[in-house]
Amino acid sequence: MAIADIFEALTASDRPYKKSKPLSAALRIMSHMAKDQHIDPELFHLFLSSGCYLEYAQKFLDPEQIDNVDISEFDISHS
Repeated sequence: MAIADIFEALTASDRPYKKSKPLSAALRIMSHMAKDQHIDPELFHLFLSSGCYLEYAQKFLDPEQIDNVDISEFDISHS
């Protein structure tokens, strides 16, 4: 639940106090959080490998937020 909440907070366009982030930026921030053990690295890996981040993005994000993402950039298994 925390991973979904963080992802939504980073990408939400309805927050008056901050600009929404593109998909790649949100995932990059989250990968750093996983490396630093702020979120569960295994659950973050599942979030990426399942594709649910992209499914959510296609349903709820503005099209200009959906940039090209190579999830292999966010491989944290060797941390």
